Amino acid sequence: MTEQASTAAAAGRPGLRAGRDGGVGWGLRSVVALTGLVLIAPTAVVIPMSFSAGDTFQFPPEDWSLRWYQAFFSSEKWMRSLLTSVQIGLLVAVTATVLGVAAAFGLNRAGFRGRGAIRSLMMAPLIVPGIVVAVAIYGVFLRWQLNGTAIGFVTAHTVMALPFVVTVMTTSLAGYDRTLDTAAASLGATQVTTFFRITVPLIAPGVLSGFVFAFVMSLDEVVVALFLQTPDIQTLPVQMYNSITLEIDPTIAAASSLMVTATTLVLLVPQFVRRKRSTP
Repeated sequence: MTEQASTAAAAGRPGLRAGRDGGVGWGLRSVVALTGLVLIAPTAVVIPMSFSAGDTFQFPPEDWSLRWYQAFFSSEKWMRSLLTSVQIGLLVAVTATVLGVAAAFGLNRAGFRGRGAIRSLMMAPLIVPGIVVAVAIYGVFLRWQLNGTAIGFVTAHTVMALPFVVTVMTTSLAGYDRTLDTAAASLGATQVTTFFRITVPLIAPGVLSGFVFAFVMSLDEVVVALFLQTPDIQTLPVQMYNSITLEIDPTIAAASSLMVTATTLVLLVPQFVRRKRSTP
């Protein structure tokens, strides 16, 4: 009787284990689905609101219209802030990418003591609360008279974007096969030729990803921008903040929808390039 019970229990264990695995799988799927819903919910509310014909925020809209998009593109202050954000974002992306790639190469290839400390220092803008970084930057820039200048915005956003580029490039270089450089040198290639003909093409996806992350970070950043703004220079997030706190203008819904769409499209570029490169 005991043997029969043991045999039956052993026979039932795979099914029991499968049931438990299935339960865990459904639990994880539920958590992922709930997380995705929480992340998507604000966008699902803002985009329909941007097409409302009413004078106030309405969800769901009673009537549909492009009124607030027309107001956005016909407003001088909104278009000026958009142009300012794009210009600063591109300058930040270029500057942060150049500095981040150089820093990643130094951390990856140079053998010196203290690399871990330097890497941690570069990651500080990601760890320190944004308001603390903003106050520190404001205090320093006030002495240097950089508040309210394009150079000040680019410098501050570059400091905040650099950790993203360094992280992406460090990961990209970690998978780089350095024997390719040795093989190129054995065939007579100079270091410059090896860098531009072998290294750059292989790390190009990482460079592009770092560029995109830096641009998006600058485009979305608002805390530091609030400290550096003046009436003459305001980024789009600052204009959106002022609109929601001072005017309660539904144009912000159109601006938010455009920013979400633009950010999504920009972030999809590295994925598209990577997929195209992997396709034979």
